[in-house]
Amino acid sequence: MKQKHTISILCNDTPGVLTRISGLFSRRGFNIESLSVGNTEVKGKSRFTIVVSGDDRVLEQVRKQLQKIIHVLKVWDIKTEQAIEREHALIKVDVERSRKGELLQIITAVEGRIISSSGTLWTLEVTGDPGQVDNALNLFKDYNIVESIRTGRIALER
Repeated sequence: MKQKHTISILCNDTPGVLTRISGLFSRRGFNIESLSVGNTEVKGKSRFTIVVSGDDRVLEQVRKQLQKIIHVLKVWDIKTEQAIEREHALIKVDVERSRKGELLQIITAVEGRIISSSGTLWTLEVTGDPGQVDNALNLFKDYNIVESIRTGRIALER
């Protein structure tokens, strides 16, 4: 049965490790829905957070193969009920003068921030769990989104 998995990978921060990790998913026919990589609290170590949908059995095989990659130190599947997940989005809107007040109310309601404004162009920032970011993007869609970008999911176990 296919379900969404959040895979966390701790590895040495070395050139080529991203290619080896993403290639393993590709060769097994998994589409990576979200990929985020960043430094950890330990110098020289990085953590990947990868979100994929797939069969539990096949994903367990992928996890074991990931563990065999040079420079990979630890691989684990973060269970949804054990996860603290966050995403970040930047949204540039071209806001009409007459709608600024209502947009400000929505920004406040979704706990967003205006990080830049120049005339009618506002760049907004929203951070939260994936559902909160989805909700914010849905609320902003009526305000002429010029462009937007969303980070991949990051997650830690409780």
